[in-house]
Amino acid sequence: MTNDVKLREETALATYYDRPLLKEPVWIWTVPAYFYAGGVAGAALVLGAAAQLTGDEELRPLVRAARRIGFAGHFLGSVFLIVDLGRPERFIHMLRVFNRKSPLSIGSWILAGGGALSGASIVLPRSLANVAGFGAGLLGVPLAGYTGVLLSNTAVPVWAGAGRTLTALFMASAVASCASLFELMDLSPREARVVHRFGLIGKTAELACMASMEGELSARDEVVRPLRSGLPGALWTASRILTAASLAVSLIPGSSKKTKTAGVLGTLAGIGLRFAVMYAGFSSTRNPRAVV
Repeated sequence: MTNDVKLREETALATYYDRPLLKEPVWIWTVPAYFYAGGVAGAALVLGAAAQLTGDEELRPLVRAARRIGFAGHFLGSVFLIVDLGRPERFIHMLRVFNRKSPLSIGSWILAGGGALSGASIVLPRSLANVAGFGAGLLGVPLAGYTGVLLSNTAVPVWAGAGRTLTALFMASAVASCASLFELMDLSPREARVVHRFGLIGKTAELACMASMEGELSARDEVVRPLRSGLPGALWTASRILTAASLAVSLIPGSSKKTKTAGVLGTLAGIGLRFAVMYAGFSSTRNPRAVV
């Protein structure tokens, strides 16, 4: 390596006396809770819309349950978001404009529109409820993953560095988390088969996306470090193990007790993943070399 190359590398890593270059996000625990609730809501509405389109009457209870979970996720997600904002009117102010270049603006409208449609799908007569349920399912796709777009468009090193995989990870985790929640319920054999397949896809994709995200960040040791050490690293590893365990249990034929075990493991994995990603971002912001 020539002296010029060494000089350029040293300059690229230069910091101002190792002091943080970015302000750490001020989010509280309700933000990853919102990520989880919104992801589950989006995936549930997609599952409900897909089951509705089959026209299978045996799946009508699953459709209704998916709509209720979707509405509950919208409601809880809105509460979590408002708690973080501090004042309810701040959420209303976010709906005063629509900026197609802002993930935050688009996400606010998706949350508001999806909540209204999922609520309508519960209370309206069946024909109108089906229309509202299908519309909610369409909005459920971006709802499940827009928070990944939101994070990757920041200057936080871990989030920005995983721009190609973070959204896919959140969407896969939303599917896995939704299936895990359904696994905790008493379902008919037909419904259980649908949820089982849905869960296998989500959990497998989640593990693949976690590996892909870590690989994307591993080219820069300072950036990937939060996923391998400290609290975020422990949460990240635990989430991966829990997801793998949930997938393994799901593949074992057996009683409903095993299915519920898979549901508990998958639910814990989904929640832990959101907190791992948030705390990893906080940790990388405090590292000026990661920022540079």
